[in-house]
Formats: sequence, C-alpha cells, structure tokens
Amino acid sequence: MIRRGAPAFLSAAALITAGLAASHSAAFATTATASSPASTVSTHRLCSQPSKPGYMACQAVVRTDLKAQKTLGRHDAPKGFGPADLQAAYNLPKDGGKGATVAIVDANDDPNAEKDLAAYRSQYGLPECSTSNGCFKKIDQDGGSKYPTPDAGWAGEISLDVDMVSAACPQCHILLVEAKSANMDDLGAAVNQAVKQGAKYVSNSYGGGEEAADTQADDKYFKHPGVAITVSSGDSGYGTEYPAASQYVTAVGGTSLKKDGSTRGYSESVWGTSAGGEGAGSGCSQFDAKPSWQKDTSCTKRSVADVAAVADPATGLAVYDTYQASGWNVYGGTSASSPFIAGVYALAGAPGANDVPASYPYAHPDKLNDVTDGSNGSCSDYLCKAGKGYDGPTGLGTPNGVAAFTK
Repeated sequence: MIRRGAPAFLSAAALITAGLAASHSAAFATTATASSPASTVSTHRLCSQPSKPGYMACQAVVRTDLKAQKTLGRHDAPKGFGPADLQAAYNLPKDGGKGATVAIVDANDDPNAEKDLAAYRSQYGLPECSTSNGCFKKIDQDGGSKYPTPDAGWAGEISLDVDMVSAACPQCHILLVEAKSANMDDLGAAVNQAVKQGAKYVSNSYGGGEEAADTQADDKYFKHPGVAITVSSGDSGYGTEYPAASQYVTAVGGTSLKKDGSTRGYSESVWGTSAGGEGAGSGCSQFDAKPSWQKDTSCTKRSVADVAAVADPATGLAVYDTYQASGWNVYGGTSASSPFIAGVYALAGAPGANDVPASYPYAHPDKLNDVTDGSNGSCSDYLCKAGKGYDGPTGLGTPNGVAAFTK
C-alpha cells in the first residue's frame, strides 16, 4: 500500500440535505465581485476527513446558504452556472468531442448516477447520455459491475463530475469508474482501469497529503502517455496535495467567475483569500520532480497548478444530486474544475500517443485567459498570489477555446 497522511478536511457527507440550508434563499453570487472571498457564503465539504492513513478526500463543497430545489416550476431555473454559462465564459464550441470518452474516477458508489445525469442533461437540453444509447457506462475498478458501497459524499462528487463533463463536452461519452474505497491504491487501480477501457481523458477529483512514496504512485498509476489526466489541486487554499503534484497530470486550480460588461462577458480571480483556508490549492511539491515544460523559478520541484476553471462555491455550479441529497444544489471546489478541464481536453482532440498532455498549455499560454487578481493564502511570491503569467492558484490561466489543450 502507498500510504499518505490524511488532509485536514471537514464535515460529514451525510449532512448534505435541504435541512442544512438557511431558511431564506439568497441570490446567486454571479452578482458578487470577481474577488469575492470564499467566506461570503456558507458551505460544507462533501467528504469527511479520512480516518485512516493512505486515504483521499473528494474536493467538492456544497452551498448551505441556498435552499435545495427538489423540483423546478415551469419558469424556474436551477441556481448556479449551467452549461451555456460555462461554454460562453470559456469560449467553448457547442459541438465537438463526439465519440470521445471522458472517464471519471471516484470512490464508492452513486446508485443514482445515471438517472441524476439524465435529469441534469434534460434540464439544459443536452443530448441523452445513457447506458441504453452507449453514451454512459459505470464500472467498478476491476471493470465489472460489482459496485462498491454507496456513500453520500462521494455520490455528490460523482454528480458534480458527470455534470461538469456534460457542461464542457455535451457530445462526449462518460465512463464512471468507481473504486472500492478512497484508498490511493484503489483509486489508482481505477485510473488504470479507465485507461485500459480506452479513455483518453481521465478526471480525478480527490487529494491527500504528500509523502515520499508519491513518486512510486506516479509510475504505478499516472504515467500514461497519450492520456490527459486531470487532478483537482485542492480546496484548502495554499498548500500542495497529491496526486495534483504528480508530474504526469494536469493539476487544475480554481477561480471565482463573474459575469460583467467586458468584451469576454466574464472576469475571474483566484478562488480564496490571503487569509488562507477554503480556496484552490497550490504550491511547490516536496517530492515530485519538476517536469521539463515548467519554467517558474521559485520552485525547483513540481509546481501546482497548471491551469484552472471556476471552483468558488460563491460563483458555483448547478448540480443535480438525489442520493441522500435533495435535487438541485450549488456546488463548488476544484472537483468542479478538474472534470471540466478533462472535457475541454476532449473537445481539443486525442493527445499524441507518446505525449504528456499536461505540457500542452505551456506551449500555448497566449491561448488562455490569464488570471491576475487574488490569492489563496500567505506567501512571498506567485505560488499563492495571482499575477501576469504563471501563478500557483490558477496556473497559466483558464480556457479561452480549446487551442491551449492541443500539441
């Protein structure tokens, strides 16, 4: 077993119900400023702190100051950003990715995954993606149908993941690979299974503390040339987690996203505050070597992140989840940005057979939206502070079309 320390994550997944929401419904935070601090809204993490060494936590949070919407009236819309918002914000094609398979790797089972995905896609007029039409497939980490024990927190994570792939790439097929536990060895086996099944794009929305054995896990689970593997950078602000620190993956940070009157129509800042705490993860790895395409100078090892997308729950995403949850909620976390970027890679087309696709954005930094405002904690340089060019919390920036995600 590859062991690691448990990250200091909070809150139990079983608490995520409509009863947690405040008695009033606040306006969705697209009206907030782009640099809205994470503390302006109330949230709970979907996954509780791991109780054993070697285990990971999912990187998703739910807004608890907004009342869950069990059903929608004829003229109602879910709170939070939907596919059209995200496609506009990131200049993505409405068609593309047809036939490409994006794999989602998570722990435990979501018994309602397919029907919840159907509800999300129906709400937004996206094409059907089901087992019956060959678009959706759910397997265990061994490639079969002996699904693991259901878990409410990871089920919410799964809902977020499949919805964000759908938002980025409506024509993509979705392969859900459920690991039997949140142990890195089981999750790693699920990554290998996703690649074995033919997926060229694999999203991982979980993380834990770094340790020396990470380099072994790199070679065992994440060294897959020709496959774009994305990993959430973390939800606890400045600080580096694994497997985002792997030299073989695209580490995905997070932003606050606001509609505005600019030519783009949107603006972004770092998700987080200088006080630290909740926010996108970033930093300098203790153990993983620096890949050749990274040229920043204050970190001699692997720097996190590479790119970013919306993750702030204050400017969060509409997600449909009914397994021990109450339908439409607003979710956030870098668990949103990782599957979204996996979908963007799929829109861009299959990677070169021998390539590490994490290198692609570094060849095209001018094809990204550079995020220059905000921070996710306290440090002396770009590893926690946004600025022109590369920075830790948002990497090289956010998608502006798909050109940065090709060779």
